[in-house]
Amino acid sequence: MKNNIIGIICAMNDEACGIIERMTEVTSEEISGVTFNRGKINGKDCVVAVCGIGKVFAALCAQTMILRYSPSLIINSGVAGGLHSSLKVCDVTVATSLVQHDMDTSPLGDPKGLISGINIINIPTDEEATARLTAAAKSCGINVINGVIATGDKFIASDDEKRSIVDSFSAIACEMEGGAIAQVCYVNKVPVCVMRAISDGGDDSATLDYPTFARLASEQSVKVIMKFFE
Repeated sequence: MKNNIIGIICAMNDEACGIIERMTEVTSEEISGVTFNRGKINGKDCVVAVCGIGKVFAALCAQTMILRYSPSLIINSGVAGGLHSSLKVCDVTVATSLVQHDMDTSPLGDPKGLISGINIINIPTDEEATARLTAAAKSCGINVINGVIATGDKFIASDDEKRSIVDSFSAIACEMEGGAIAQVCYVNKVPVCVMRAISDGGDDSATLDYPTFARLASEQSVKVIMKFFE
């Protein structure tokens, strides 16, 4: 049975601290090495967790959150590399679906990206939550684009890798957790949406001053989350 509580999962502390600082009535507990912060944002119940980087940590956190708190929606928020030509640093993407670009059983005859067991490539996000997050970003005056976000256990910092992901999946951004969280939500029948602020271009220049841009992008994602809870 789902509770009237919204879960928020971030990969890094910088992505979550601005949200947790604005929560009230906060209580915390640690499960499987992950700290879950439960409280309220604008009077609405929420639980926020920092999962760590990569798909395994992301899946562990999402499954634990579902079993412990039974959220009615999980939002994955944070930063990503931009793959779309119109996306600049601190712009925002809200996913219509998620793919795992490093899932590849094509030598066995499967299409690239097919997730064995659920037999889909694109994991859909919740349409209503996606629309509300998009509207929240726009109301903050932020440039926002909807589309496919690609997930994989690799920081993309190569023109060739960027081009390959775009050609294979028509993705507009790439990151390392969203697809895993979406898969866990899909099999548990929990609505999910993924919102990412752009920290780099996913290309050969991606690592240039990344910490500064990632911090600025994280601040953008916090703005959108706060507006969403209004």
